[in-house]
Amino acid sequence: MFRKILIANRGEIAVRIIRACQEMGIATVAVFSDADERALHVALADEAAHIGPPPPRESYLRGERILQVAQARGCDAIHPGYGFLSENADFADAVSAAGLTFIGPGAHAMRVMGSKTSARAAMQAAGVPIVPGYQESQSDADLLEAAQVIGFPLLVKATAGGGGKGMRIIHALAELPHALESARREALNAFGDDRIYLEKLIAHPHHIEFQVFADHHGNAVHLFERECSVQRRHQKIIEETPSPLLDDTLRWRMGEAAVAAVCAVGYTNAGTLEFLVDAQRNFYFLEMNTRLQVEHPITEAVTGVDLVKLQIRVAAGEPLPFTQADLSQRGHAIECRIYAEDPANNFLPAIGKVLTAVEPVGPGVRVDAGVTIGDEVTLHYDPMIAKLIVLGEHRQDAIGKMLWALRHYVILGDVVTNIAFLRQVLSHPRFQAGDTTTDFVDEMVGGRDWRLEIGESVVASPSFPISQSPNLDFAVAVAALAEIVQNAPPSSTVDMVADGDPFSPWRQSSGFRLGSVGGGGKPAR
Repeated sequence: MFRKILIANRGEIAVRIIRACQEMGIATVAVFSDADERALHVALADEAAHIGPPPPRESYLRGERILQVAQARGCDAIHPGYGFLSENADFADAVSAAGLTFIGPGAHAMRVMGSKTSARAAMQAAGVPIVPGYQESQSDADLLEAAQVIGFPLLVKATAGGGGKGMRIIHALAELPHALESARREALNAFGDDRIYLEKLIAHPHHIEFQVFADHHGNAVHLFERECSVQRRHQKIIEETPSPLLDDTLRWRMGEAAVAAVCAVGYTNAGTLEFLVDAQRNFYFLEMNTRLQVEHPITEAVTGVDLVKLQIRVAAGEPLPFTQADLSQRGHAIECRIYAEDPANNFLPAIGKVLTAVEPVGPGVRVDAGVTIGDEVTLHYDPMIAKLIVLGEHRQDAIGKMLWALRHYVILGDVVTNIAFLRQVLSHPRFQAGDTTTDFVDEMVGGRDWRLEIGESVVASPSFPISQSPNLDFAVAVAALAEIVQNAPPSSTVDMVADGDPFSPWRQSSGFRLGSVGGGGKPAR
């Protein structure tokens, strides 16, 4: 087993990995940019190293610098988390060449599945259904001809894309030339690769993904599905498992396809196969994420498997500790992504300082947070503050528990969050019925009354009365005290209250003094 692991990431996923390592008795090294010097993941790690300025290209994407830190600190493995370098095959190769272990798939499988076009070809060869499309040529003339064969509407997609970047929806042939140009430009800027391909647009699909895992001993399993159809700007905001769409037969067929895909490319460690399911319940391969997913906690909740620990054990050469027959789903889990964003303003990031946060606590409630009191959500990184996860006995129980948890989650400061919006989504009749397709949020936002309600609910509204949150008064008090202490001049009222009382915990001259005696702050015996 590894002795020391460097976490090449930040935020909540770095915190998640650090805690798993601590439970396994493995030392950790965090890396941080100028913006993250006081971040939670830095405070929790055994060691931390500065790697550059805030922009990712000057810090978290500097593979050579991160590798230098890992070697200098005596690490024997690197965990990339998700995002940044997690799907960079060249970085995985460099880690291996340096004699360290990359906690993830091999570079070859990463390259095959990291390209949308090569992944489609590999899946087609493995007998996994793919969405009809065209990827044989980059010529505009060939693409225009292929588009007429595929039919409209269709999608222009970036070969190296993700998160909706480099993607365009085309309804008529006349729109295609301009879309090709703009998609290439955006793809080049986002991924350094301007290659694109065409794909038929599946109308009103469900987005279903399967968690897969494979070891170095030829064993591969899936850990069931996650429903990820509630999205804005092609990015997920609510996930759940089991999917309300799947029955046992369809679940088995999709799981078999996911495992076949893993075996076809010699994949190891954690990965996710993403599928679209149409109105006729046909499923099509969409892409593979060759890393841990943001939404992995809900799979952990219903299977009882710690996926991060399993990643580490498999990377260390251990076989999977179970077979497919050993795995089952118990209960129903939902994850909501808590973002610093304004739903009333096209979900644009609403950055600022978090003055205080009071998280919900209760049976079956989990919060994976990477932002704590005093932290600032900046433009440099994804504005996700935390992930809120609940586990219920069944779907309605989980929905009720999540609504309760969202009412009891209070975040105060300069930021605007999507908490009220998430409550409205979970309360919507279509979500309650399990009838959410990938265009669900867009259809909701298109309603004028809904938009006005969201705008009001950022502060208070009939759908989110502030008085329903019993944590609010406490949060306001904590926030006010933090603001006073932060802005207090050297000779403040706090100092005057402490004068003459050697046991006061507010004595700024000698730090926190509770339980101490005399000068020097020595603990009472």
